[in-house]
Amino acid sequence: MARPIWKGHISFGLINIPVTLYPAEQRSELHFNLIDQRNKAKVRYQRVNERTGQEVPWEDIVKGYEYEENEYVLLGDEDFKRADVKATQTVELEDFVAADEINAVYYDKPYYLVPSKAGIKGYVLLRETLKKTKKTGIARVVIRTREYVAALFPRDNALVLDLLRYEEELRKASDYDFPSGNVEEFKVSAREIEMAERFIESLTTGWKPEKYRDQYRQRLMDWIEKKAKTGMVTVAEEQPAEEVAPTMGEDIMQLLRKSLERTEEDGRKKKQKKAA
Repeated sequence: MARPIWKGHISFGLINIPVTLYPAEQRSELHFNLIDQRNKAKVRYQRVNERTGQEVPWEDIVKGYEYEENEYVLLGDEDFKRADVKATQTVELEDFVAADEINAVYYDKPYYLVPSKAGIKGYVLLRETLKKTKKTGIARVVIRTREYVAALFPRDNALVLDLLRYEEELRKASDYDFPSGNVEEFKVSAREIEMAERFIESLTTGWKPEKYRDQYRQRLMDWIEKKAKTGMVTVAEEQPAEEVAPTMGEDIMQLLRKSLERTEEDGRKKKQKKAA
C-alpha cells in the first residue's frame, strides 16, 4: 500500500468525515542511473553547501524563502501548517456540479480518500448521494505547500479526490492557429463526414482501461534484457523515421473506405477466431 499523504477530514456542510489521503496513481517509469561510460561508475548527485563545499545531510535541510537578496526566512513543516491549520487538514466542499460538466483538460492528479472507522457512515452517505445525483463535489485542499481546487467523485466503493488545474494554468486555445469556420470552407463534404462516422462507429467499444499498456516500455525492457544477457553493447542501427505525407482532400474518401474495409475485415477475423 502507498504511504499516506496526510490525515484530515472531508467537510460536508456540518458533517466532518475523518479520512486519510493516499495517492491513487502508480507510476511505471523506468529509473536509470547516470554512469560515467569511461569506467562504469555511478555519477552521484550531492547536496553541497555552497560556502563550505561540504555535503549536507537531509535532516539539516529546510525550505527557505528569499525575501531580500541573500536574506531568507527558514520554514519547516510546522510553519506551513501554522499558516492555516484547517486548510492543511480539510477537504472543504464548496460547490457541486454535474459530473460531466468538468472538461477533461482540467483533471491533473488523483488521490484516494480512505475513511477511518468513525467516518464510515458519513463517507458512505456522501458517496451514495453523489452517485444518485450524478454530481461532483468541488473542494479546496492544501497538499504540502500549495492550495488546489479539486473534484471529489465516487468510483466504485471509493471517493476519489482529483486535483484540478486552475483556469490560468491552461493556455488559451486562441493562442494557436486552429482552423475555424464552416466545414464547407475546407471542402469537407457530407459524404466524407458520413464515411468518417461509419469508421469511428466500427471502432467504437466499451471503455476498458486494462486493455491499454505501455508498449514502448515493454519493448525497451526487452531490449535491456537482451543486452544484459548477451553483453551486446553496440548501438542498434537507427531506423529512419517513416515519412507520412499529409492527407490531401481528394484522397480522403478513398482512404476512409479502405480504413473501414480493413476494420470490418479485422472484425470478421476476430469473430471467426472466437467461433473456432
